[in-house]
Amino acid sequence: MRPVTTEKLNSSGTSAASSAFGANCEYVRVIPDADCHIEFGITPTATTSTIFLEAKSSECFKVSEGEKVAVIGSVNLYITQLSE
Repeated sequence: MRPVTTEKLNSSGTSAASSAFGANCEYVRVIPDADCHIEFGITPTATTSTIFLEAKSSECFKVSEGEKVAVIGSVNLYITQLSE
């Protein structure tokens, strides 16, 4: 997979959403600097009932053009869009 772009998304206790994923994006790699919860969708809202990520873990997810990721927690989430 090739890195296309990276975005730093900050949440300080409320759900925050990323920019929409581009046309060439097929996967995203996410790395949080603190424990958090994430959610994917066109207009996602992260809650404490959505996907849990541990601090400094790295995960890849399959996504579609136009989707976003939302994060909640006191965290910086680093989102790298990847193409094949």
